[in-house]
Amino acid sequence: MAISIMKALQSIYMHVPKVGFEILPIEMTVGRILAQDKVASFDLPRFDNAAMDGYAVKCSDVGKTVQCTEVIYAGDNPQMTLQDTHAIKIMTGAPLPKGCEAIVPIENTTLNETGVVLPKEIYKNAHMRVAGEDIKRGEIYLHKGERITAYASALLASQGVTHISVTRRLKVAVFGTGDELRPHFEHIAPHQLYNSNTPMFLARAQELGCEVSYIAGSADTLEALKTSIQSALGADIIITSGGVSMGDKDFTKEAFTALGMVLHFDKVDIKPGKPTAFGTLGKTAVINLPGNPLASMVNFELFVRAAIRKMSGESAYHHASLTTHIQTDISLQDAKYTVKLGHFDGQGFMPFEKQLPGMLSPLLKASAMMISTPQSKSLKKGDSVKILPIAWEFTGLEEEDFFTH
Repeated sequence: MAISIMKALQSIYMHVPKVGFEILPIEMTVGRILAQDKVASFDLPRFDNAAMDGYAVKCSDVGKTVQCTEVIYAGDNPQMTLQDTHAIKIMTGAPLPKGCEAIVPIENTTLNETGVVLPKEIYKNAHMRVAGEDIKRGEIYLHKGERITAYASALLASQGVTHISVTRRLKVAVFGTGDELRPHFEHIAPHQLYNSNTPMFLARAQELGCEVSYIAGSADTLEALKTSIQSALGADIIITSGGVSMGDKDFTKEAFTALGMVLHFDKVDIKPGKPTAFGTLGKTAVINLPGNPLASMVNFELFVRAAIRKMSGESAYHHASLTTHIQTDISLQDAKYTVKLGHFDGQGFMPFEKQLPGMLSPLLKASAMMISTPQSKSLKKGDSVKILPIAWEFTGLEEEDFFTH
């Protein structure tokens, strides 16, 4: 019996193992998942400093003409103390002198023959950066399970961090099944097809940050399938395509279970892509996807992508949806959880008119998908819908209802 999409995801989250970690220079970690909390060694900023080029002043000197004979530059270590009726010129980022109560920007002052004329309003602590106002010593500034971005690298560098622990890249092995399928680099007979799924999954796994390996396509025999599986057992995830339905030569599940795979589900209540299976073989997750390209792509985005996030140790591994409106009228399949691929332009979602399970062309244009519930019979232009992004990463810490009802 087919299980629900949500139960399928819960099963994946429950059973996939988390991979180990490695220590790398921060310059090599963008896109990786942090394996340990990072705690600040010191305040940021480290000392009180000027937020603008200006003058360090006393608030009691508001509106006065004050004397200025000293300058503090960024990188200086000032030892002087600011006195009443005096100002000290200071550059952005420079440490504040003792006695400073505010910074007056240069453009808010004028010079005359006797000194610097201060404005008639000066606010205490104006244009001053206080030590620790950004990050305090002892504070966790990056959490385990966060994805390292360029801006995370800036934070790490600001703390003098050179190396961090990140989860290692997942190893993904992909092979297709089917006597009628041939690799795209071979000549084919009129009755054969090129295998487009395997290169698609390899490229998509690479886009998602995985290391990938290609396993030569397997013939539709139990022994041939076992051989392909055994050559892929060093991977964290094995993805197969085809051979999971009800045909006479659909031996994929049988081959995996014969080698010890624990099957967690073998059908999902979804259209397209019902014959999708998930199991674990030791520490390797096995996801058998349908042979039809569009159906397998949909289930890759829903289930393989979720497995990659969870196994990588990412905290926000759940699918997160955007609420928008649909840009056309559509009729929906009765009594089915139905996926519609389409394009989200920032204003609304336009489902593609043509999208059959065996098609390839819609995959290139799809930036998002909508999943309707069995209760949804039709949608009118302007109706509110939920979509799951494909073209970019959008995740949440908690499970959510991402269906269009």
